[in-house]
Amino acid sequence: MASPIFTGVDIGASRTKVTILDPQKNLIGRAEKKSGTDFSDTAVSCLESALKMANRSRTDIVKTVSTGYGRNNVTFSDRTKTEIGCHAKGCYFHFPKAITVIDIGGQDNKVIKLDEKGNRISFKMNRKCAAGTGAFLEEMSMRLDIPLEDMDSLARKATEQVELGSYCTVFSATEVLEKIRQGKKVPDIVKGLYLSVIKRLLEMDALGDTVVMSGGVVAYNPYLVKMVEERIGREVLVPDFPQYSGAFGAALFAMEGGI
Repeated sequence: MASPIFTGVDIGASRTKVTILDPQKNLIGRAEKKSGTDFSDTAVSCLESALKMANRSRTDIVKTVSTGYGRNNVTFSDRTKTEIGCHAKGCYFHFPKAITVIDIGGQDNKVIKLDEKGNRISFKMNRKCAAGTGAFLEEMSMRLDIPLEDMDSLARKATEQVELGSYCTVFSATEVLEKIRQGKKVPDIVKGLYLSVIKRLLEMDALGDTVVMSGGVVAYNPYLVKMVEERIGREVLVPDFPQYSGAFGAALFAMEGGI
Protein backbone atom coordinates (compact mmCIF):
# COMPACT_ATOMS: atom_id res chain seq x y z
CA MET A 1 0.00 0.00 0.00
CA ALA A 2 1.38 3.40 -1.00
CA SER A 3 2.36 5.76 1.79
CA PRO A 4 0.29 8.95 2.22
CA ILE A 5 1.31 12.15 0.48
CA PHE A 6 0.63 15.82 1.18
CA THR A 7 0.17 18.55 -1.40
CA GLY A 8 0.79 22.28 -1.47
CA VAL A 9 -0.50 24.59 -4.20
CA ASP A 10 0.73 28.15 -4.68
CA ILE A 11 -1.24 30.09 -7.29
CA GLY A 12 0.50 33.36 -7.96
CA ALA A 13 -0.71 36.03 -10.33
CA SER A 14 2.07 34.98 -12.70
CA ARG A 15 2.84 31.31 -12.08
CA THR A 16 1.33 28.30 -10.32
CA LYS A 17 3.43 25.80 -8.34
CA VAL A 18 2.50 22.44 -6.86
CA THR A 19 4.60 20.35 -4.47
CA ILE A 20 4.12 16.83 -3.12
CA LEU A 21 5.74 15.67 0.13
CA ASP A 22 6.06 12.17 1.54
CA PRO A 23 5.64 11.53 5.30
CA GLN A 24 9.37 12.24 5.82
CA LYS A 25 8.89 15.72 4.31
CA ASN A 26 10.86 14.83 1.19
CA LEU A 27 9.89 16.73 -1.95
CA ILE A 28 8.97 13.87 -4.28
CA GLY A 29 6.93 15.76 -6.87
CA ARG A 30 6.73 19.29 -8.19
CA ALA A 31 5.36 21.21 -11.16
CA GLU A 32 5.18 24.80 -12.32
CA LYS A 33 3.48 26.63 -15.17
CA LYS A 34 2.00 30.02 -16.02
CA SER A 35 -1.18 30.67 -14.09
CA GLY A 36 -2.99 31.84 -17.21
CA THR A 37 -6.66 32.83 -17.17
CA ASP A 38 -8.11 29.68 -15.57
CA PHE A 39 -6.48 29.21 -12.16
CA SER A 40 -8.49 26.09 -11.36
CA ASP A 41 -7.52 24.32 -14.57
CA THR A 42 -3.86 25.30 -14.16
CA ALA A 43 -3.82 23.95 -10.60
CA VAL A 44 -5.21 20.61 -11.77
CA SER A 45 -2.69 20.45 -14.61
CA CYS A 46 0.22 21.11 -12.24
CA LEU A 47 -1.12 18.55 -9.78
CA GLU A 48 -1.23 15.86 -12.46
CA SER A 49 2.34 16.67 -13.55
CA ALA A 50 3.60 16.61 -9.96
CA LEU A 51 1.85 13.29 -9.29
CA LYS A 52 3.42 11.83 -12.40
CA MET A 53 6.87 12.92 -11.21
CA ALA A 54 6.21 11.35 -7.81
CA ASN A 55 4.76 8.21 -9.44
CA ARG A 56 1.66 8.54 -7.27
CA SER A 57 -2.10 9.02 -7.75
CA ARG A 58 -4.69 11.44 -6.39
CA THR A 59 -6.08 8.74 -4.11
CA ASP A 60 -2.78 8.83 -2.18
CA ILE A 61 -3.27 12.47 -1.19
CA VAL A 62 -4.24 12.92 2.44
CA LYS A 63 -4.61 16.68 2.49
CA THR A 64 -4.00 19.70 0.24
CA VAL A 65 -3.40 23.29 1.32
CA SER A 66 -3.50 26.15 -1.19
CA THR A 67 -1.94 29.58 -0.94
CA GLY A 68 -1.19 32.61 -3.08
CA TYR A 69 -3.25 35.08 -5.06
CA GLY A 70 -5.58 32.40 -6.46
CA ARG A 71 -5.72 30.08 -3.46
CA ASN A 72 -9.52 30.11 -3.36
CA ASN A 73 -9.65 28.83 -6.95
CA VAL A 74 -8.12 25.44 -6.11
CA THR A 75 -11.10 23.09 -6.27
CA PHE A 76 -9.28 20.16 -4.63
CA SER A 77 -7.87 22.15 -1.69
CA ASP A 78 -8.89 21.21 1.85
CA ARG A 79 -7.94 24.57 3.34
CA THR A 80 -6.12 27.78 2.51
CA LYS A 81 -3.24 29.66 4.12
CA THR A 82 -1.78 33.08 3.41
CA GLU A 83 1.31 33.32 1.25
CA ILE A 84 3.09 35.11 4.11
CA GLY A 85 2.64 32.09 6.35
CA CYS A 86 3.54 29.56 3.67
CA HIS A 87 6.69 31.31 2.45
CA ALA A 88 7.82 31.75 6.04
CA LYS A 89 7.21 28.09 6.84
CA GLY A 90 8.87 26.85 3.66
CA CYS A 91 12.02 28.89 4.21
CA TYR A 92 12.25 28.18 7.93
CA PHE A 93 12.14 24.45 7.20
CA HIS A 94 15.39 24.79 5.25
CA PHE A 95 16.97 27.33 7.61
CA PRO A 96 15.59 26.77 11.15
CA LYS A 97 16.86 29.88 12.88
CA ALA A 98 16.08 33.59 13.09
CA ILE A 99 15.84 34.75 9.48
CA THR A 100 14.63 37.57 7.29
CA VAL A 101 12.86 36.14 4.24
CA ILE A 102 12.83 38.19 1.05
CA ASP A 103 10.38 36.78 -1.48
CA ILE A 104 10.32 38.36 -4.93
CA GLY A 105 7.16 37.39 -6.75
CA GLY A 106 5.58 38.19 -10.07
CA GLN A 107 3.34 40.93 -8.70
CA ASP A 108 4.51 41.67 -5.16
CA ASN A 109 7.47 41.48 -2.79
CA LYS A 110 7.51 40.29 0.80
CA VAL A 111 9.96 40.86 3.64
CA ILE A 112 9.16 38.48 6.51
CA LYS A 113 11.03 38.36 9.81
CA LEU A 114 11.04 35.18 11.90
CA ASP A 115 12.52 34.48 15.31
CA GLU A 116 14.67 31.46 16.16
CA LYS A 117 11.54 29.32 16.70
CA GLY A 118 10.03 30.26 13.36
CA ASN A 119 7.45 32.64 14.81
CA ARG A 120 6.68 35.63 12.63
CA ILE A 121 7.86 38.91 14.14
CA SER A 122 6.83 41.22 11.31
CA PHE A 123 6.24 41.41 7.59
CA LYS A 124 6.05 44.01 4.86
CA MET A 125 4.48 43.68 1.43
CA ASN A 126 4.70 45.76 -1.71
CA ARG A 127 1.22 45.54 -3.22
CA LYS A 128 0.59 49.01 -4.60
CA CYS A 129 2.75 48.84 -7.68
CA ALA A 130 4.89 46.43 -9.68
CA ALA A 131 8.16 48.20 -8.84
CA GLY A 132 10.87 45.71 -7.97
CA THR A 133 8.81 42.64 -8.89
CA GLY A 134 8.94 40.03 -11.62
CA ALA A 135 6.41 42.04 -13.60
CA PHE A 136 8.84 44.97 -13.58
CA LEU A 137 11.64 42.85 -15.05
CA GLU A 138 9.28 41.29 -17.57
CA GLU A 139 8.15 44.71 -18.77
CA MET A 140 11.75 45.92 -19.03
CA SER A 141 12.78 42.82 -21.02
CA MET A 142 10.08 43.69 -23.56
CA ARG A 143 11.26 47.30 -23.68
CA LEU A 144 14.80 46.12 -24.36
CA ASP A 145 13.57 43.47 -26.81
CA ILE A 146 15.50 40.68 -25.10
CA PRO A 147 14.20 37.35 -23.76
CA LEU A 148 13.46 37.43 -20.04
CA GLU A 149 15.59 34.32 -19.51
CA ASP A 150 18.63 36.10 -20.97
CA MET A 151 18.64 38.98 -18.47
CA ASP A 152 20.64 37.19 -15.77
CA SER A 153 23.52 36.29 -18.08
CA LEU A 154 23.52 39.79 -19.58
CA ALA A 155 23.68 41.47 -16.17
CA ARG A 156 26.76 39.41 -15.32
CA LYS A 157 28.55 40.91 -18.33
CA ALA A 158 28.07 44.52 -17.21
CA THR A 159 31.20 46.68 -17.11
CA GLU A 160 29.65 50.01 -16.08
CA GLN A 161 27.28 50.98 -13.28
CA VAL A 162 24.09 52.44 -14.73
CA GLU A 163 21.78 54.05 -12.17
CA LEU A 164 18.05 54.33 -12.73
CA GLY A 165 16.45 57.03 -10.62
CA SER A 166 12.85 55.82 -10.72
CA TYR A 167 11.25 52.69 -9.27
CA CYS A 168 8.07 53.19 -11.27
CA THR A 169 7.73 50.80 -14.20
CA VAL A 170 6.40 53.52 -16.51
CA PHE A 171 9.08 56.07 -15.64
CA SER A 172 11.81 53.41 -15.67
CA ALA A 173 10.83 52.50 -19.20
CA THR A 174 11.41 56.12 -20.20
CA GLU A 175 14.77 56.11 -18.41
CA VAL A 176 15.79 52.91 -20.20
CA LEU A 177 15.05 54.50 -23.56
CA GLU A 178 17.14 57.51 -22.54
CA LYS A 179 20.05 55.25 -21.55
CA ILE A 180 19.84 53.54 -24.94
CA ARG A 181 19.87 56.95 -26.63
CA GLN A 182 22.99 57.81 -24.62
CA GLY A 183 24.69 54.72 -26.01
CA LYS A 184 24.72 52.66 -22.80
CA LYS A 185 25.26 48.96 -23.35
CA VAL A 186 22.41 46.53 -22.76
CA PRO A 187 24.26 44.47 -20.07
CA ASP A 188 24.93 47.67 -18.10
CA ILE A 189 21.27 48.70 -18.36
CA VAL A 190 20.07 45.25 -17.25
CA LYS A 191 22.35 45.33 -14.21
CA GLY A 192 20.98 48.80 -13.48
CA LEU A 193 17.48 47.32 -13.55
CA TYR A 194 18.55 44.62 -11.10
CA LEU A 195 20.00 47.29 -8.85
CA SER A 196 16.70 49.15 -8.98
CA VAL A 197 14.92 45.98 -7.79
CA ILE A 198 17.41 45.57 -4.93
CA LYS A 199 17.11 49.18 -3.82
CA ARG A 200 13.34 48.82 -3.68
CA LEU A 201 13.65 45.66 -1.57
CA LEU A 202 16.11 47.18 0.88
CA GLU A 203 13.85 50.19 1.34
CA MET A 204 10.97 47.99 2.47
CA ASP A 205 12.47 47.03 5.84
CA ALA A 206 15.76 46.64 7.73
CA LEU A 207 17.24 43.17 7.29
CA GLY A 208 18.22 40.79 10.09
CA ASP A 209 21.57 39.05 10.38
CA THR A 210 20.53 36.02 8.31
CA VAL A 211 18.80 36.75 5.00
CA VAL A 212 16.99 34.13 2.92
CA MET A 213 15.78 34.89 -0.61
CA SER A 214 13.03 32.94 -2.33
CA GLY A 215 10.58 33.17 -5.23
CA GLY A 216 10.55 32.65 -8.95
CA VAL A 217 12.49 35.82 -9.72
CA VAL A 218 15.33 34.55 -7.51
CA ALA A 219 15.18 31.10 -9.10
CA TYR A 220 15.61 32.46 -12.61
CA ASN A 221 17.75 35.50 -11.80
CA PRO A 222 20.35 34.18 -9.33
CA TYR A 223 22.65 37.11 -10.04
CA LEU A 224 20.23 39.19 -7.98
CA VAL A 225 21.30 37.17 -4.94
CA LYS A 226 24.97 37.91 -5.56
CA MET A 227 24.19 41.60 -5.96
CA VAL A 228 22.26 41.64 -2.67
CA GLU A 229 25.22 39.95 -0.98
CA GLU A 230 27.53 42.65 -2.31
CA ARG A 231 25.10 45.33 -1.18
CA ILE A 232 24.66 44.10 2.42
CA GLY A 233 28.15 42.65 2.85
CA ARG A 234 27.22 39.11 3.87
CA GLU A 235 26.03 35.77 2.53
CA VAL A 236 22.43 35.34 1.45
CA LEU A 237 20.87 31.90 1.82
CA VAL A 238 18.66 30.39 -0.90
CA PRO A 239 16.60 27.19 -0.47
CA ASP A 240 16.57 24.49 -3.12
CA PHE A 241 14.00 25.33 -5.80
CA PRO A 242 13.26 28.79 -4.34
CA GLN A 243 10.24 29.25 -6.62
CA TYR A 244 8.50 26.45 -4.70
CA SER A 245 8.97 27.92 -1.21
CA GLY A 246 5.31 28.92 -0.86
CA ALA A 247 3.97 25.63 -2.20
CA PHE A 248 6.43 23.72 -0.01
CA GLY A 249 5.24 25.61 3.06
CA ALA A 250 1.63 24.91 2.09
CA ALA A 251 2.42 21.18 1.87
CA LEU A 252 4.00 21.32 5.33
CA PHE A 253 0.80 22.90 6.67
CA ALA A 254 -1.15 20.10 4.96
CA MET A 255 1.01 17.56 6.76
CA GLU A 256 0.35 19.22 10.11
CA GLY A 257 -3.35 18.66 9.52
CA GLY A 258 -2.73 14.94 10.07
CA ILE A 259 -4.13 11.88 8.40
